Amino acid sequence: MPTLLINGVNYHYEETGSGQDTIIFSHGLLWSGRMFHKQVAYFKDRYRIITYDHRGQGKTEVSANGYDMDTLYEDAAVLIEKLVGKPVIFAGLSMGGFVGMRLAARKPELIKKLILLETTADPEPSENVPKYKMLNNIVNYIGFWPVIGKVMQIMFGQKFLNDPKRLIEKKYWIHQLNLNNRKGICRAVDGVIYRKGIADEIHHVNCPTLVMVGDQDIATKPEKAQKIHALIKNSKLVVFEGGGHTSSIEEPEIYNREIEKFLNS
Repeated sequence: MPTLLINGVNYHYEETGSGQDTIIFSHGLLWSGRMFHKQVAYFKDRYRIITYDHRGQGKTEVSANGYDMDTLYEDAAVLIEKLVGKPVIFAGLSMGGFVGMRLAARKPELIKKLILLETTADPEPSENVPKYKMLNNIVNYIGFWPVIGKVMQIMFGQKFLNDPKRLIEKKYWIHQLNLNNRKGICRAVDGVIYRKGIADEIHHVNCPTLVMVGDQDIATKPEKAQKIHALIKNSKLVVFEGGGHTSSIEEPEIYNREIEKFLNS
């Protein structure tokens, strides 16, 4: 199990594939690099692929602090410098997008192309904070099982949730949620719900950027993606039908096709 010591924390990462360019996939809250397994399988024959787990999530060490987005962005910059040493294609979903926008705006020398998936440049809407804090407290003191239904409704679109043919997939991802370290996840959730926005900085992003969102995403609605697209000059916006907040899992064929078109452009 490869790990890399970054700012005092042992980060878990996985790499595969080969190619002139490296794609780094940065996952969303509550998940791990595993959420990109279908993208990894699709692109590994042409690119070096790296996935990693944020602090306190997946297999990365649970640290006492450092869950704010600025620290996570600094961690990601070190990871790029140590593992790659040249500009990368950075694909971030939701929380991973918060990291990606900071990287591209503040350390443009590290980012060749940016892919922003179901994310937002704004702080968490104030009306969401009490609801998410309540869910977080339940997880902290009891565990995931009382809130699994609510979390799945936030994370996935109705097309995925209501498809009986995908029941096994749903059970698998529920199992992945239950594997989370409660302390790590609760600290990570606080980092997300109390994050600062990045909208006032992303006009500095000059690299080619793909912004994607599903029309069933209720956590970061399509208008959030439209705002990012408006603020980043060299960007392309794709809004597709049927995807929720975790479309790397829900709609992998659409993801792979649109990412491939963007990388080849």
